[in-house]
Amino acid sequence: MSTSKPIAVATNDSSQSRAAVTWAARRAADVGLPLMILYVVDDRWVIEPTPWTGMLLDKGEELLETAAGRVRGTVPVEVTTKILEGGVAGSLGKYSTKVSMLVVGSGAAHLGGSLTDRALQVAAAAKCPVAVIGDQPIEGRRGVVVGVDGSEESTQAVAFAAAEADREGQELTVVYAFQAPRWVNGGLLGENLAQLMVEEEQIVLSETISGLSEDYPDLVVRKVLESDMEPAAALVQAAAEAQMLVVGSRGRGGFKRLLLGSTAHSVLTHLPCPTVITPVRRIKDKKY
Repeated sequence: MSTSKPIAVATNDSSQSRAAVTWAARRAADVGLPLMILYVVDDRWVIEPTPWTGMLLDKGEELLETAAGRVRGTVPVEVTTKILEGGVAGSLGKYSTKVSMLVVGSGAAHLGGSLTDRALQVAAAAKCPVAVIGDQPIEGRRGVVVGVDGSEESTQAVAFAAAEADREGQELTVVYAFQAPRWVNGGLLGENLAQLMVEEEQIVLSETISGLSEDYPDLVVRKVLESDMEPAAALVQAAAEAQMLVVGSRGRGGFKRLLLGSTAHSVLTHLPCPTVITPVRRIKDKKY
């Protein structure tokens, strides 16, 4: 669906957020949308305006102008800046209703993965797709990977990923990873049951991507059914060289009260490439 809403990117001038600004600017130029660069001043603990708060705002404006200066003249996109005040995740989540995509940096390297607390919070709070960008090189990457599990949320993720792959002229890889119960893998009930489970999951995978050939006749779609790895690990592996990974904010497992599912959470803490978390869009029942 076409939109005139800008792409917004949040920055704090870390290396990851600088990469996020660059990625967001290129995407905005590619899709013909303006770019909004945001900085959040966390003033939740300030009872009333103080000179210290004013200093934070001034530093924020300075940081924004520096970030905008890196983009202007290098990427053909309209750039504006804005300071938000309040908690980072809450402020960006609220502002997400005004933009078509929100882009954030992944966070600092930590304990073999990525320390992505803020990115996780933003992805959980946002009402639009959230792109999380690390500091991995993005040049030379090919293909769009999307994770599915048969849920409504993953179907929405496929729709986003297919549109992205088609626009970029890239191959779409649809990954469905599930782990059969140990008593099946152990052969306690024979190979026939294990094969039946695989066949049933193949049906789920096929149904999830049904209709793509009609909507995108030139799109090359590759299906991957993985039964030996956890979903997050399978997605990280499949997207190691990808241009983009797309996952739904929640899947069919876990607890619905959680704003961000375990697979999305795990993927973001081991970010393989630019990764987009698509939000849940529920269809409200009409009342007459």
